[in-house]
Order: sequence, then structure tokens, then C-alpha cells
Amino acid sequence: MISVQNVSKRYITQPGFWRGRKAHKAEARNEFWALRHVSFDVPKGEVFGLVGPNGAGKSTLLQVVAGILQPTEGRVLTQGRISALLELGAGFNLEFTGRENVRLNAELLGLSRREIEAALPAVEDFAELGHFFDRPVREYSTGMYVRLAFSAAIHQQPETLIVDEALAVGDARFANKCIRRLDELKQSGATILFVSHDLGIVKRLCTSAALLWHGEIAILGTPKEIADEYSRRVQQGLLPVSASDPISATGTRILSASLHLPGSEPRTQFEIGDTIVLETEVAVAQPGTEFQLGILIRNRQGIDIAGTNTQIENTPLRVDGPARVQVRVSFPCHLTRGDYTVTLATQSPDGARHDWRDDFLEFQVHDRRDYAGNLWLDAKFEYTIL
Repeated sequence: MISVQNVSKRYITQPGFWRGRKAHKAEARNEFWALRHVSFDVPKGEVFGLVGPNGAGKSTLLQVVAGILQPTEGRVLTQGRISALLELGAGFNLEFTGRENVRLNAELLGLSRREIEAALPAVEDFAELGHFFDRPVREYSTGMYVRLAFSAAIHQQPETLIVDEALAVGDARFANKCIRRLDELKQSGATILFVSHDLGIVKRLCTSAALLWHGEIAILGTPKEIADEYSRRVQQGLLPVSASDPISATGTRILSASLHLPGSEPRTQFEIGDTIVLETEVAVAQPGTEFQLGILIRNRQGIDIAGTNTQIENTPLRVDGPARVQVRVSFPCHLTRGDYTVTLATQSPDGARHDWRDDFLEFQVHDRRDYAGNLWLDAKFEYTIL
């Protein structure tokens, strides 16, 4: 459905002033390449995630794919109707009502009047704007903008949906509602090109992904591979993390970790009610180093289930390095049957990160009972006949 072929995008800076004087002719025309030789394909029915830091070129790439920008080099081939949710409220007329903006936006995408009128009730219901749906958009809050924009985009029967960090705005309940809707579109066979800084959402929604770094595709792979590589680059620069890498001058490094039952060998399968012991080895570079160790458990959809750290649990860590320290934490397994991951992180007492290992461990919980959700309540039911 989408084929991005050797796409590059160049911007030319205009002549200007530098340090209080006019720029020399040599300085008057500078080139900035926002994208360089980007290529990837998104087959029909796939959800493709784009991950990368601010300034990597993600939004520029989405605008090129949507046809808003023309590439300097290369080309983009698309099929079917494309609906794009890029800049918040882009294209909305502030004097028009929400309903009028939805109609106008749908007409620009080529929907017939009949299709538009048939979709309007669903758009209105999903956006949850109440009487503001018939009020001018200039009266909307930021959250109301995103509700209208997202609802309009997903109800225009798109064969391909392009979404740029739309879930970063709005309350958590509406964000979860949007994620469920994207899941429904995914199951219906729609093709989705998705940008997000939330690695959990990327791993939950996407079938494949790419890491965009300084305008270039650094790596293509599974969502987990991309999330892991992105985390490594954010924490350690462009070099991947390994146990043999030198430790930063003020930091710590997570070397290894394992899960087991008390007094037993490492394992990856547990049962409800077990006591799970997590052991991790941390390398400390400097004497008198204070740091925190944190753990985060996610389910198979990438949703955070539970987390804590040594500061929350009132267990300060102070080590005279250079040294290696083994940290052990145990907790009762109140997780229901399913697949889970453990993310580990170290940081300074002020919150500055040292090391981050996203989904570093994987484990399963088995049980014959089929509980709802991910947490075992250990509930006791009683009844009295009246």
C-alpha cells in the first residue's frame, strides 16, 4: 500500500544575519537534508511504526508520504484512500463548527455527500464533544481539537491511515479509546503508518517498524528490535550497549539479570502465588556512587502493569566503585496467566538516567483459571442467605 523509494528532502536556508552582520555569499545558501535515501515498504494490512528522537525527520517523512510535501529525490507510491492525522487540527477552519469542518475535510478526501452524512453520527459519538460539535472550532481546547481530528480521520473509511503522535495529547481514557480504535482498524485490514515516542504503544500496535536517525533509516525490524535499539541509542549514543563497553564516568551499567524461585535456578515460567526473585548485576564506575534501580513489568501488549524502584521501597544504594553489585528483589506473583516482560533501569537520585534495558527479560505465568485482566485479586467471596 505504501512504497517509499530512496526519498530525500532538502531545505535551503535563506540569507540572513550572523553575529550582527550580513552573511557572506558563501554563508548565504546553506543546505539542510531532513531526509536522506529513505526506503521501506508497508504491505496492505500492516501497521508500520516510525520511531526516532525529535528532529530525526519523522514528521517530514509522513508529510511526504501524505503528499503534503514533495521529495527532493526519490518517490512515494501509494494505493487507495489515505487519511492523515498530522499536525493537530491542521486544515480546520477556526470559524467553522466541528460538524462543518468534518464535512469539509471529508469532501476534500473525495467522500460523497451520502458517505459523509452516514459517517457524521459515528464521528460525533466518538469525539465526545457534546454541544461543542456544533460550535466554532476556535472555542475548542487542545484536547477537544485532538478528539475532533482523530475522530474525523478514522471515520473516513481510509484504506491507509497516517498518524503522527496524535495520542500524545488528551486524557488517558480517550488515548486508550483511540488505541482500541486503531486495533479495530488493524483487524479490519487497514494499513497504518504510525509515529510515536511511546515504545509501549509501538510494540502493542505495530507489526513492523523502523528507527529514523538523523534523517536516515538506521534499522528496519520488529517493534521490539526497534524499541531496544532506540533505547540503546538514547542512553549510549550511537553505539549499542554491551557488557564489555566502558562505564560512563558517573554512571552505572546493568550487566545481567535473571528470574527464579527462591533457592532455584533461573527460569521463565511461573504460577500464580509463586514468589518471584529477580537478580541483576550492576557495574559501578566511581567511588561513593548513589543510584536507584527500577523495575517495570509489561504485558504482551506493551502496557505497563506494575513498577517500583529502590527509592520508593526505601532501599538506598551506595557503592564504592569500581565494583560490581548484585541487587535482588522478590515479589509475590499476582499476575494472571499470560506473557510478560521486565524492563530494568538505573538512575541517579535526582532522576538522571544511567542505563535502561527495555523488555530485558521475558517470562510466562501459567494457571488453569481464566481471570480477567492481568492482576490476581486473591479475592475471598462470602454470602449470606437472607
